[in-house]
Amino acid sequence: MEGIDALAAETGFSGVVRVDSGGRTFARAYGFAHRGLEVPNTVGTRFALASGTKGLTALTVAALAERGVLGLDTTARSLLGDDLPLIGDEVTVEHLLAHRSGIGDYCDEDVDRPITDHILPVPVHELAATEDYLRVLDGHPPKFPPGERFSYCNSGYVVLALLAERTAGRPFARLVHDLVCVPAGMTDTAFLRSDEPAAGVALGYVGERRTNVFHLPVLGSGDGGIYSTAADVHAFWTALFTGRIVPLSRMRQMTAPRSDVPAEGMRYGLGFWLDGDAVRLEGYDAGVSFRTVHSGTTTWTVLSNTSDGAWPLARRIAELTA
Repeated sequence: MEGIDALAAETGFSGVVRVDSGGRTFARAYGFAHRGLEVPNTVGTRFALASGTKGLTALTVAALAERGVLGLDTTARSLLGDDLPLIGDEVTVEHLLAHRSGIGDYCDEDVDRPITDHILPVPVHELAATEDYLRVLDGHPPKFPPGERFSYCNSGYVVLALLAERTAGRPFARLVHDLVCVPAGMTDTAFLRSDEPAAGVALGYVGERRTNVFHLPVLGSGDGGIYSTAADVHAFWTALFTGRIVPLSRMRQMTAPRSDVPAEGMRYGLGFWLDGDAVRLEGYDAGVSFRTVHSGTTTWTVLSNTSDGAWPLARRIAELTA
């Protein structure tokens, strides 16, 4: 890919780039997975995906819907019981998937603040299971009636994980593994604890040496926190568009536009950003930046273990693959 190595050197990029197009693969790794020990990133290094997780959450819910465990018209209240009383009775699974639920957000992205702020109201080590998130999901008044408009909502995707757990009777991470990762052949994708660093996993950096371990939940859930590789992300797109995760009719339902989002210059479906004919997932958080795009016969992915590292290379690849 023309200019990618030079741009990576110019910007100090740390991460992995992979482009698959026309039967050919370009893959490169740059920078360090562990700066203190000078462990280099490789094309097989696992990186956090932040909100890229939402696509896997959406497909987990869709797979449960295919099995008749819940429906897009299932109300959140029917499974929440007395929990999260500020979520309205009319909010459905479909509203949550489409970011049209109107519920208040524990991590409101409409608030202008540095991505490296410490925003969680509880110690991060206390968020180790989806049920633990009830403490941070509660107490946020709704913004508008369900269905009225689009408003990106992290809380909505944690609620989806909670609903999935309560209907299926299994931990959310296990559901994602069984219903998405296994059929897709994503053998290196999993929710990992940030306080248990493992070989082959990139630490996220918010400074020259400082990691993001105090910024994010110790174990992710429906809105973010899964780790994956460039190869697994490519396998994800291949499996999705060949009907191996959910039937093609369900895939088309998930990737059909539900909202125009002028502020982003895109549309949104159910768990996926839509940019013209392209389908996109991306994540942005303290020590994490990620974008992957599938369009026609081309799929490309940029993973980085810094907050903004992915964006210059993603813009360049978008130009080269347009």
